[in-house]
Amino acid sequence: MSTMYLLLFDVGNTNTKIGLSQDGRLLGSYSFPSSTADTADTWGFRVLEICRYWELAPEKLTAWIISSVVPPLNDALKVAGDRFCACPVHFVPKDIGVPLENHYARPQEVGADRLVTALAARRRFATPAIIVVDFGTATTFDCIQDKAYLGGLICPGVLSSAKGLALQTAKLPQISLELDSDEVQIGMSTSTSLNHGFLFGFASMIEGLCARIQKHLFGEVTVVATGGFGRRLQPVCPCLEHVEPDLLLQGLQYAADQLSCDILGGQPSSSQRRS
Repeated sequence: MSTMYLLLFDVGNTNTKIGLSQDGRLLGSYSFPSSTADTADTWGFRVLEICRYWELAPEKLTAWIISSVVPPLNDALKVAGDRFCACPVHFVPKDIGVPLENHYARPQEVGADRLVTALAARRRFATPAIIVVDFGTATTFDCIQDKAYLGGLICPGVLSSAKGLALQTAKLPQISLELDSDEVQIGMSTSTSLNHGFLFGFASMIEGLCARIQKHLFGEVTVVATGGFGRRLQPVCPCLEHVEPDLLLQGLQYAADQLSCDILGGQPSSSQRRS
C-alpha cells in the first residue's frame, strides 16, 4: 500500500497556511504571508523547504489541495505544483466539490474557506446544528444545519480592527491583545483601556451573536472556533466550546478523500477509513 502525502493550502487574505498530511494525518502546518507579488518560484521553494524539513522527496507528494480566497495567487500555485512537484493541483470547490447543500442565495459568492471549514465541522461534530466562528482577516460566523450550509455573518476581524484604529489615531499606543485577566477592568491607562476594550468587546460580540443565531437553528448546537485568535479569546468567551486551529486544513483533507484513488494515485486515507 503506497503512502499518500498531500499538501493542503489555506490561502487567506493575510496569511497562507500550508499543511502536510500523510494518509489523512496532519504532520505539521506552517504560515506564510499572502502576497500577490509572490511568484510560482516563491511558493515552490517554500514547499521544497517543508519537504526538506520532513526529509520527503517533492516527487513523493500525491497532490496539492487548495482553498483560496486570493484569486491572483491561483495561477502561481498551479504552476508551482507542476514545476516543483510534478503533481496535480486541485482547488476546492472548483475542482473538488463540497458535499453540503449550499443554501446561499448566490452559492458562487460563498468563500472557499467558509465552505471548507463548514465541511470539517460537519465531519467533526455530531450535533444537528453547528456554528463555526473563524477569526481571520474578518471574523465570520458560518451555520450548518444537518447536511446544509445555511450562510452566516461577516464581522470585522480583531487584528484588522486594531490595525485600522492605529492607522487613524496617531497618539494611541500599540497593544498586545494578550489576555491578562479573566474579568474586564476599567482601564486606568490607555493601553489597558484598548486591550480590554478589544478583547472583551469581541468576546461580547461573539457571545451575543451566537445567542441570536442559535434562535434560527434546530436541535443541539455546537460552537467551534478556528483561526489564530480563537484560543486566546476562549477563556473569556464561554460559548466557544471547541477550538480547532487547523479546522480548514482538516476540511481540505476531507474534501480530498472524495477524489478516487485512481486520481490521487494511492489508497483510501485514514480519515476515509475512520468515517
